[in-house]
Amino acid sequence: MSNASKSTKVNGFLLMIGFVITVFVAKQAIDRSETNTDSISTEKIEIPATIPGRQEQIITHIGYTVSYNSDWKIPNWVAYELTKEETEGVLPRGNHFIPDPDIPSEQSATTEDYKNSGWDRGHMAPAADMKWSKQAMKESFYLSNICPQNKNLNGGIWKDLEEQVRNLATQRGKIYVVCGPVVSKLPQTIGSNKVAIPDAFFKVLLQNNNDHWSAIAFLFANQSGRQPLSTYAMSVEEMQIITGIDFFPALPDSTEEKIENQVDFIKWSIHTTLSNRPISQQ
Repeated sequence: MSNASKSTKVNGFLLMIGFVITVFVAKQAIDRSETNTDSISTEKIEIPATIPGRQEQIITHIGYTVSYNSDWKIPNWVAYELTKEETEGVLPRGNHFIPDPDIPSEQSATTEDYKNSGWDRGHMAPAADMKWSKQAMKESFYLSNICPQNKNLNGGIWKDLEEQVRNLATQRGKIYVVCGPVVSKLPQTIGSNKVAIPDAFFKVLLQNNNDHWSAIAFLFANQSGRQPLSTYAMSVEEMQIITGIDFFPALPDSTEEKIENQVDFIKWSIHTTLSNRPISQQ
């Protein structure tokens, strides 16, 4: 083989290697962009998509955003970002439930609806997450953030998960939360304003840990009972089917699809209510 032929062959081989390296580097850059916090805008990333065919009024308060359903007189969902700094708030808990001033009175529940109903006034965004601001604490008691909730659920496993979310925010620096009721087509109601009684409640969590996004969902029947938290866990995709809500639409499609189809407990420092050991993957 002539020197010219050898040179041409070597140059071709080098060009091929260069092309492979270029493709590899480009793929790595894409992979990093899908999971790197710097490449994803986190502004209102916790806000779900509009719910087709459902009544909703979006109201932004200091500590949370609510999608209010005037047919139900309770929220479709409540979403908020909880930071480590906010968990360190020291303001005392409020206790004054009032209608949301941004909702017309004829579309709102009242405290009278809950009296002698047998149901707790259950917070979606918990008051304990709002100790960082006097106004945020006040707004957490707006009835737009409240649902009829089983007493044992409210003070039991639902409260347990709220506490664990605060622990996660302390560990990770920030947690995104979406929670709310699951309501049947013909729900039972309480009070003269016919406040819908949910069949269940959901909580969906999103975190970024070391530049990797992950999400997990929990579903609780609106009744007494207290099992390990793993019993109530599922993927976000499963929760979307149950609730009809599209969670975290602001994430890039590839990232959203990946995290919403996983239930990876290794990424979540969540503990059961029956022991101090982390939940193992089911």
